[in-house]
Amino acid sequence: MLTDALLVPTGVVALAEIGDKTQLLAFVLAARFKRTWPIVLGILAATVLNHALAGLLGALVARFIGPELLRWVLGLSFIVMAGWILVPDKIDDEAAGAVTNHGVFLATAISFFLVEMGDKTQLATVALAAHYNAPLLVVIGTTLGMLVADVPAVFVGDRLGQRLPVRAIHLVAALVFAALGVATLVGAGKSVGL
Repeated sequence: MLTDALLVPTGVVALAEIGDKTQLLAFVLAARFKRTWPIVLGILAATVLNHALAGLLGALVARFIGPELLRWVLGLSFIVMAGWILVPDKIDDEAAGAVTNHGVFLATAISFFLVEMGDKTQLATVALAAHYNAPLLVVIGTTLGMLVADVPAVFVGDRLGQRLPVRAIHLVAALVFAALGVATLVGAGKSVGL
């Protein structure tokens, strides 16, 4: 079950991030700054901080909500997340350009942190951390998933984004979230104390 707490979040977030506003932000920052490693390190720093906060919140939710209510909240959250993934994201030009007078690393870290606040992957991290009751593994997994999706965007820019079947990838991610939701609602989570 511990490998599930790492691998499922990695895969789900990597799929969900394709075409997401943070991936679009990675394209924009790479085109604007043309300095890959400070951008990658900024993405990593922002994601670790953002997802660590989300993982902590997920752990607190799991601790303070009874197992039966938690099962329903998580199951329904996963199903809502499945629908949300199918809604295309657009990057806000203001968010992409607001911090460009700082260094590349800082501009990337601040931009990614702000854009990721309340985003589907942050909320998915909360739900997955509560579901698996292994917030550290979930945070590592969701962070890896973000990097899997966003780092290639930094290195290959728009060429990769134009070739990926974004709609099909989002559909697969939505199906995974829906399956997690249904499995949680029917009691599959009972093996992890839900």
